[in-house]
Amino acid sequence: MIEILNASELARAKEAGALVANILQTVKSRSTVGTNLLEINQWTKEMIAEAGGVSCYVDYEPPFGRGPFGAYICTSVNDAVLHGLPHDYSLADGDLLSLDLAVSQRGIVADSAISFIVGESKPAESVAMIDATERALTAGIAAARPGARIGDISAAIGSVLSAAGYPINTEFGGHGVGSTMHQDPHVANTGRPGRGYVLRPGLLLALEPWVMADTAELAVDADGWTLRSATGCRTAHSEHTIAITDDGAEILTLRQET
Repeated sequence: MIEILNASELARAKEAGALVANILQTVKSRSTVGTNLLEINQWTKEMIAEAGGVSCYVDYEPPFGRGPFGAYICTSVNDAVLHGLPHDYSLADGDLLSLDLAVSQRGIVADSAISFIVGESKPAESVAMIDATERALTAGIAAARPGARIGDISAAIGSVLSAAGYPINTEFGGHGVGSTMHQDPHVANTGRPGRGYVLRPGLLLALEPWVMADTAELAVDADGWTLRSATGCRTAHSEHTIAITDDGAEILTLRQET
């Protein structure tokens, strides 16, 4: 299903985007050495409830998971990159933490992810990997405009990731959003320009470049959810929800860094 949102729905999408951005920034500011992933999940649960939002994750039960997910945010540490199920783990100095959050606000969903390093240690390779996903996300957003195609976005993302030397997995990528969290079209993190669905004003897309340092292969944890690099290397993940407008793309989950 591909939804094209009207003006009223787009206004609600902006509300959802602002909520997601605020929660992620708040959780990032609170995540220090010693913070437990279960604390992050509880903070997120409370902030969603206070805002009158609805979690897209807690009851999420797709065919590839061992569901329902049962938590309110994805917390992926170091070699974990996607669908990290919060568990009893306290963050250490130098950990690379990826947070992925999707919330529905008044019936419309926004989805975003950030990666950052906890504490004072800043391993250069981890910093470079995070930077590559953020630059790829910026390139993908720049390619998203009315009349462009999904392949144009994928090619823009993939060119940045490839130039940075990272293998690219195409099993999981960006996607449409709207009244539900995951919709068509799929937006792979590499592709050929000029191919795929033609972008129209009112379309919402969640673009999410993610990479693993030295592999494109994933391994699944015993929890049935957490996806890790098959080699144990570090990973990074960046995501924004955007709205296609008459003038290009508007980022709905843009954060005010503190």
